[in-house]
Amino acid sequence: MEQATQLYLVPTPIGNLEDITIRAINVLKSVDVILAEDTRTSGKLLKRYEISRPLQSYHIFNEHKAVTQLVERMKAGETMALISDAGTPSISDPGFLLVRECLKADVKMECLPGATAFVPALVKSGLPSDKFVFEGFLPHKKGRKTRLEFLAQEERTIILYESPHRLVKALDQFIEHFGEDRQASVSRELTKLHEETVNGSLKDIKTYFEKGQVKGEIVVVIDGKK
Repeated sequence: MEQATQLYLVPTPIGNLEDITIRAINVLKSVDVILAEDTRTSGKLLKRYEISRPLQSYHIFNEHKAVTQLVERMKAGETMALISDAGTPSISDPGFLLVRECLKADVKMECLPGATAFVPALVKSGLPSDKFVFEGFLPHKKGRKTRLEFLAQEERTIILYESPHRLVKALDQFIEHFGEDRQASVSRELTKLHEETVNGSLKDIKTYFEKGQVKGEIVVVIDGKK
């Protein structure tokens, strides 16, 4: 008899609430519990699609304490779906620890395909997409300089996440390590009303964004070393 799935990893829209699959909606309606990074944020999505399953908080601040009990509950028969505020769980969001412990405990999982911010940003950048490296968020302080020195030698396209209030300073650091003429692309507010992508040299992109306040989630794509 085939083992039943106990944990579903379900991607959620990164902005536009219509970017969710029919399968994702059906799974969220069928599970016993939905584990959400922020129940208030996820509540808006669930209300939109009339999903009324019990919600439980699962985020970076409680995942170490919660993971053992959650695995035990799934082994006892509960089915759960893990969602993050936006995108695919464990991609710069909680999820890795739960997946690892489920594998150890032989809990069957399924990961649904769906929204992830770096994919549209890479495709829209016009930079080589056949080979790339995803770095997520770089360290804020300790280790950041060392990581940038390492990435300066990277020949594949580089994808990074950055917060809006640090973007201009980050672009300064990229110019320092990669050179002002290195081609790049910055996308913000992907799939939302004010979606914007700026392509060009790092110098030109910095000049564009330092003119005013930067808002929204940021994905930076940088050409590899030639």
